[in-house]
Amino acid sequence: MSETTARTQADVGRYVSDSWRDRYFAACDAVYAMGARALAEHDVETSFGTTHVYRYGPTDPAARSRTPVVLVHGAGSCSAMWYPNTPALSADRPVYAVDTPGDPGRSVQREPIHQPERAAQWLDETLDGLGLERVHLVGASYGGWLALNQAHRSPGRLASVTLLDPGGLEKVGLRFFVWIFAGLFATFAPKALRPRLAAWLEQPVLVTPELRTMIRTAVRAYRIRRPAPLPLSEAELTTLRTPLYLVLGRRSLLVHPERQRERVPRLVPGARAEIITGTGHGPQIDHADEVNRRMLEFMASVD
Repeated sequence: MSETTARTQADVGRYVSDSWRDRYFAACDAVYAMGARALAEHDVETSFGTTHVYRYGPTDPAARSRTPVVLVHGAGSCSAMWYPNTPALSADRPVYAVDTPGDPGRSVQREPIHQPERAAQWLDETLDGLGLERVHLVGASYGGWLALNQAHRSPGRLASVTLLDPGGLEKVGLRFFVWIFAGLFATFAPKALRPRLAAWLEQPVLVTPELRTMIRTAVRAYRIRRPAPLPLSEAELTTLRTPLYLVLGRRSLLVHPERQRERVPRLVPGARAEIITGTGHGPQIDHADEVNRRMLEFMASVD
């Protein structure tokens, strides 16, 4: 076996079969249908593979000229996770939702992008391929690490960065992985128990059939080949100059919310940090209306 083949198998995500890929796409389409309808879909060629992008947009001609939003989803998911957010965001300005190579979705990965410099290059090439010169970048969880990394390594196109309970601020701890696996096992629980488990684990996937099917199918269909990203150091955070908005769930298990609400504005000049009560790792899902409003107000203040 060649070195290139070995590296590709170790570092590049893939579907286990065409039939499982098609089943996953069907499950995703059911989730997309709960959000705004995409105006178009684009395949952007980059050095790391083909990036699939969904474009949404306002009907108001004046809103079409506003700085667009680019959404980057969390690990193990795809752009369908933004269904609670695309209607409000795309009513205000153009929106592009990116399927990250290396995660289940319609992007096709050829080379690894988990190294920080490669991740920044991939996103730059994607934005360039879309013809976007200036964007508001929004990332959730692993997508938050990608957004934070972009602000550190290649901020030239960024009007602002919004981080939704992001990676990149702390080393991922055992408690987060326990929560992930507990939520996955709970998807197999009897229907009568799911609402109680959903409340206890703060996992809306358990009581939203379309989400539950999408997540369960992703686990069967796709093999992620990517280590957990390392957090940015305090020295790296102090170099950020892009307007930054940090939104944390009060009961987040990925970060320590109170610690980061104090730490990030202290290290990043002008950064805004807020905690949303009644949620854990998914504030943009659990409190979509509130988070959508806050994000749009932040973007308008930057514009």
